[in-house]
Amino acid sequence: MTFKQKKLSACTSILVGKKATADGSTLIARNEDFNATCPKHFIVHPHKEFEQQQTFVSPDNGFTIGLPKTRGKYTATPEWTPKFGIFEEDGINEYGVAMSATESAYANERVLGADPLVENGIGEEAMVTVTLPYIHSAREGVARLGAIVEKYGASETNGILFSDKDDVWYMEIATGHHWVAQRIPEDAYAVVANQLAIQNIDFDDSKNFMYAPRIATFVQENKLNVSRTEFNFRKIFGTQELSDEIYSTPRVWYGQKYLTPSLKQDPMSEELPFIQRADRLLHNDDLEYILGSHFQGTAYDPLGNADSSTSKKFRPISLAKTQESHILQIRPDLPLEISGLHWLALGVTAQSVFIPFYASITDTHPAYQKGNGTYSFDSAYWRYKLLGILVDAHYKKFGEKLHSLQKELRAHLKTRVHQTDNKAQKLTHQKQITFLTEASYANAQLGLDKIDKLTAQLITESADLSPLNFQIDENL
Repeated sequence: MTFKQKKLSACTSILVGKKATADGSTLIARNEDFNATCPKHFIVHPHKEFEQQQTFVSPDNGFTIGLPKTRGKYTATPEWTPKFGIFEEDGINEYGVAMSATESAYANERVLGADPLVENGIGEEAMVTVTLPYIHSAREGVARLGAIVEKYGASETNGILFSDKDDVWYMEIATGHHWVAQRIPEDAYAVVANQLAIQNIDFDDSKNFMYAPRIATFVQENKLNVSRTEFNFRKIFGTQELSDEIYSTPRVWYGQKYLTPSLKQDPMSEELPFIQRADRLLHNDDLEYILGSHFQGTAYDPLGNADSSTSKKFRPISLAKTQESHILQIRPDLPLEISGLHWLALGVTAQSVFIPFYASITDTHPAYQKGNGTYSFDSAYWRYKLLGILVDAHYKKFGEKLHSLQKELRAHLKTRVHQTDNKAQKLTHQKQITFLTEASYANAQLGLDKIDKLTAQLITESADLSPLNFQIDENL
């Protein structure tokens, strides 16, 4: 198996508008799912002014594009090796814009026959690198990436998340040159899972919709519409197959079930709405729960109902193949340097912890910059993975210990964020950036210390759990 199979990666995304959250934050979040032994690093690219235009050449498919001379600072989570692609995946830039790319999806044969994917067009591995450092708003991110797709073509069908302090946008690239994007209403959320999700496009509403200029003409000329009265992007460009109903829609169903429990829906329904309203105001931990979920509280939970005939019917949101999970939060009423939080959980989301990193940091914890395809203790990714592996081996015995640690750390880290916010606002610019970098480093170290302690405990307790053990009469 090669890393080129990354094109078939299978993620789950969540987008939340600012009036749907308790504190007015915008939130975009995603699990990056691909390979159980493929470490991610977490880095900061500094602001750079180049004397000449730079050229990006993809190590994956040769996609080539000239880049602006000014590159803004941004956080990113690249692969441990760039050999088969960079895959920076998610980050927040110095202008307060967040981006997550991509949510892999699939288009149908009709539309791909009329506009095939472009072999050396832009793909997932390049999107963050050639977009995020150069945009000043979420809308500008959609416009820049859309223009790239129109000019160079796309090599894959993908969904891309953008946000700033006011707006949240979801963009979908379906074919070689055709895409749409929808602004998530401020009081709403969306859950997406490996399907083209955007539904009816209002071509007269430029505030809330963006799209490739000729997309309506393309559909008309090729007689691709499935309705005489509406332009439903999902139905025209997407797939509606049994595999979707097993693999994708149940994840959307579960996310909507958790955030809007008043709804009664079928997990295999192809009609689940893209835009949804929650029954309550949302917090970060709501998204953490969903991204780490495996159908808890239902008959489809592979952990809680391991012997049930339905326990493996659907693909859960949290998988062993998750490389990292992120929540990109842009908070209101705070200075730009403080407002952005890049919450990052390495490894399997259900077995990891979301650590808050301020987007304005100048560097990351050394353990977050290490790790390759073989386990090593100096890698944060592998330390989180090791803990999960130990829990998996004896889930009924160790599962609750992990849950207790996660709960403890979540509370502790939230307290630290409040304290850091208050102290940082009293500092001048450079001292503020240094302080936020040190605070983020300390958050990462706290997480590592706690999981290392639990790992040591579980290794010790596992020593007596061998199948070669034998219980004998105490009198012998």
